[in-house]
Amino acid sequence: MTDHHAPASPTAVRLTDYTKSDQIEILGDSADPFGVADAGLTWLPKKEHFGIRRNGRLVAHAGLLLLPLSIDGVGTQVVGVGGVAVAPDLRGHGLARAVVSAALDHAREMGPRYGLLFCRPPLVPLYRRLGWRTVEQDVHVEQPEGPVIMPLRTMWTPLREDASWPPGEVRLLSLPM
Repeated sequence: MTDHHAPASPTAVRLTDYTKSDQIEILGDSADPFGVADAGLTWLPKKEHFGIRRNGRLVAHAGLLLLPLSIDGVGTQVVGVGGVAVAPDLRGHGLARAVVSAALDHAREMGPRYGLLFCRPPLVPLYRRLGWRTVEQDVHVEQPEGPVIMPLRTMWTPLREDASWPPGEVRLLSLPM
C-alpha cells in the first residue's frame, strides 16, 4: 500500500533547466497537457524554473519570464507566470501553492510591480485562493500573425505592497508565457 499523503509543507527549489521530458515526468505525454491547445496560441518558453521533487520524481513546476506590458498606453514590465503543472496523482496536496509561492518570492526580486498569468476558467478559483485577481478587461497579446485578444482568463497578483492594477487597455507586447 502506498502512502498518498503529502508532507506538511512541500519545498520548491529553483531548477537549472526545465525540459520537455521534465514536463512529461509531471503531466504525462499528452498532446495538450495544459488543456489550452484549442486556444491556438504560440507561447514563449519560461526563463526561470521552480519545481518540487518527491522521491526523486519532479511532481510540480512553475516558470517565470520578464515581459513588456502596456496598460492604458503606459509601458511597464510584468513577471509572467506560466507552465504551472502538478502531477495529476498529487493534486490537492498544496503543491501548486508551494511551487507558485516559490516562483513569486523570486519574482518579487525581479523588479516589476505585477505578476501575470493566463489560465483556463476552471482554474480561476485555485489562483484566487493563492491571492491572484482577475483582470476584467480584454488583454491583447502578440502572435506570429499579429495581436489577438487572449481567449483565456488573465489574472494578476501584486509583487509590491502598494501595487494596484490600473484601469485602461492592456497589451502584452510579446507572445504570452
